[in-house]
Amino acid sequence: MTIGAKMNDPAQHMPLNAYGRPRDLTLANWDRPPYNRWSFQHMREIVPTASIEAGRAMELEVDGSVADLIDTEVTDHKGERVSAGTLVEGSHTDGFLVIHRGRIVCERYFNGMQPDTLHLVQSISKSVVATLAGILGGRGEFPLDRTVAAYVPEFAASAYHDATIRHLLDMASGVDFPEDITDPVSGVGLMDIAVGWKPVPPGDTNPRTVRDLIASLRKTVRPHGAQFDYRSMETEVLGCCIEAATKRRLCDLISEFIWQPMGAEHEANLGVDPEGYAIADGGLSASLRDLGRFGLIYARNGFLNGLQIVPQAWVEQSRIGDATMFTEKQKQDRPHGAYRNKFWIEHVDRPVILALGIYGQMIYIDHSKDFVGVLLSSWPDVLNPDLRIDMQNMMRALADRLTASNVPKF
Repeated sequence: MTIGAKMNDPAQHMPLNAYGRPRDLTLANWDRPPYNRWSFQHMREIVPTASIEAGRAMELEVDGSVADLIDTEVTDHKGERVSAGTLVEGSHTDGFLVIHRGRIVCERYFNGMQPDTLHLVQSISKSVVATLAGILGGRGEFPLDRTVAAYVPEFAASAYHDATIRHLLDMASGVDFPEDITDPVSGVGLMDIAVGWKPVPPGDTNPRTVRDLIASLRKTVRPHGAQFDYRSMETEVLGCCIEAATKRRLCDLISEFIWQPMGAEHEANLGVDPEGYAIADGGLSASLRDLGRFGLIYARNGFLNGLQIVPQAWVEQSRIGDATMFTEKQKQDRPHGAYRNKFWIEHVDRPVILALGIYGQMIYIDHSKDFVGVLLSSWPDVLNPDLRIDMQNMMRALADRLTASNVPKF
């Protein structure tokens, strides 16, 4: 394990108060650079959260036999050769973890992050919430073919009312909810205000809670199930349906069915809106190793810590996507890719899936190589497709090298 920091990190030059908080940080700028270098590791100090309790930790053995793994050469998006270490250290990384065959083979921390730090994972939250849906569905407690209104009658007039849980899981509803994260008045901008993550503009009369926002949506742009279209709102609707079906809070369900069974080392937390409802689409904060444990569930067909935590059929299904659901524009960004159960499929012919979040959050899972890579970051850019490609190429190169090195199985 290595703990370090980049000397040219802008976060080191922000004016701080006596408690180490940036003096100029506000609700309007907390997720923007350079403030995100601090805020992504301190969400409890910015917005309301609910705890996800851990249980007895499953120990992860550390294997130092591949000490030079970070020197592995990678081909970047420009076709140039660069070391994995150069990519990690030069891209506002906060935490980097590689697990192969059940052992930690590389673990590094930057920007003040520590092993017990809870880091905001953004849309990786979606993959965790979808996993919960898969578990509950496998138990017969949450049928995936039921409609949204069947679970939440107050959404009967919403455009989501006749979308099924399956549509939500694959982001295939036809609801009109633009996901332009750079536009503060787009659908996702309204959602940030509703959950309390952005200040209310003067004179604004839009809904102030997640549930009210869902209920207010009236338009569709296509039939449900016709096309993939990335919308964070789908996961908020999914979270509401899960809570309604179980009559329990999402944070408690994640604790009981995922965090404790997988042997999480640290508690996590989940952002909540002004009414206390979970911010299911991007509110999770967790430690680096616990995200590695979560990845191991999928690398090992749902079985971890002596338990079948997730149904094997669900995990296998999560690796099988329909590339034809992508638009031509989406295919340009992710050739041969797909989306299933709120995981990105790297290539429909390979068993590699990713949980991704804006500002550089990634869990890369290669079932065939028993490989999990986790990257937690605070990029200055909300989205950086070139850097994402570089990081995926890096993970693939590390998995290939470790598999070729014949490291003994755990």
